[in-house]
Amino acid sequence: MLGAGLIATYHSKRLREGQAPCGRAGVFDPDRGRAEAFAAASGHTVCATEDEVLDGCDAVYVCTWTSEHPRQVAQAAERGIHVFCEKPLGTSLAAATSMTETVERAGIVNMVGLVLRRSPAFVLAQSLIADERAGPVMSVVVRDDQYIPIQGHYGSTWRADRALVGAGTLLEHSIHDVDLLRFLVGDIDTVATFTANHHGYDGVEDVATATIRFTGGALGTLTSVWHDNLARPSLRRIEVLCATRQVVVTGDDWYGPVTWTDSDGTTGRLEGTQLVAAAAPLLAERGVNADVEFVRAVIDGRAVQPDFATALASHRVVDAMYASAGTGALARVPG
Repeated sequence: MLGAGLIATYHSKRLREGQAPCGRAGVFDPDRGRAEAFAAASGHTVCATEDEVLDGCDAVYVCTWTSEHPRQVAQAAERGIHVFCEKPLGTSLAAATSMTETVERAGIVNMVGLVLRRSPAFVLAQSLIADERAGPVMSVVVRDDQYIPIQGHYGSTWRADRALVGAGTLLEHSIHDVDLLRFLVGDIDTVATFTANHHGYDGVEDVATATIRFTGGALGTLTSVWHDNLARPSLRRIEVLCATRQVVVTGDDWYGPVTWTDSDGTTGRLEGTQLVAAAAPLLAERGVNADVEFVRAVIDGRAVQPDFATALASHRVVDAMYASAGTGALARVPG
């Protein structure tokens, strides 16, 4: 483990919950006290340097601030070490592109922390949208808000520093939403975006609103907000309007509820354990636990999703959104 903060702890817990067939090697964090607390809870060994971690493992999690990702991924790839990298890949499209080329050239197993692709709520929603009885997707509306994560249980003060984070809510948080839009609806070809900065951290926008055109003809909107309402740590509402079906995901990212209404008046609602049970057959095809699937892919020497190439596609969309916000014009997503 490179990094021993909140997200590293999340992955460590998921490995334990899924009884991943792996041993725990080294962990390094610039804050040694944090590394020691992490190691005591997880069974890792505190290392004095990044090199010590990389020299003693077969696979590594990169859970540091975003600007460090390219360098650490390159160091792992040079050693032939398999990599799970947190999102976003890097602070720029150029960095994300280079990282993808690096892991592909090295031939290592690579995965990215776009974990919502294994959410029971969104996997079920995808199946409802893809059902031919729903008809083609016409429109999708996404609202994603959380309190700015330099405070509260996130405690990621580095997210106020443009040199470390690269940008604000659109890149650092809503790359999840862009990936979900691609997962639920399909590829995006054109965007028009506005951003705003209320907190005043240089280059770190806290509001972004984008209008989106999908290659399949659907239109969409994305609103992403970092506010100071500590009662709202991370909340999404996604509404997809197909020709003959409406699908809504709200509440908890994992457990819903998911509701839908068809043109014949049929309605449905699933949440909690019922939602998990309904999504189980769909999740069985890709693996319920992304962290366990990463370990299994390393053992088997096979590819796993979502990989760096999948994340890169979302980086291209986000980069086009920033280009649009900068010029005030439409921006095409590069192929």
